[in-house]
Amino acid sequence: MSSGELPRPSDDVPQPSGDVPVLDALDAQVLEGVAGGESTVQLAARLYLSRQGIEYRVGQMLRRFDAPNRPALVARAHALGMFAAGQWPPRVLPKHVR
Repeated sequence: MSSGELPRPSDDVPQPSGDVPVLDALDAQVLEGVAGGESTVQLAARLYLSRQGIEYRVGQMLRRFDAPNRPALVARAHALGMFAAGQWPPRVLPKHVR
């Protein structure tokens, strides 16, 4: 590999599966907030939900993505290509929202 060449995926490196979850619009907003570093209270205020409502939705996504915590949830969503590249704050791509 030359100095300006990027490494290519190989067979021995695990690749994300083709089973990428599709989120409803509210879950996408919650995931974007989590990825942007918003707390439960901040998300609840912005989305006009209770703290328990946010925790419920985050908990559902943690199970759905098989993630042990919020940072792992964001990492898995990113690895699955759910976020628009090079954009801050993070935005879930429309093809992953129903």
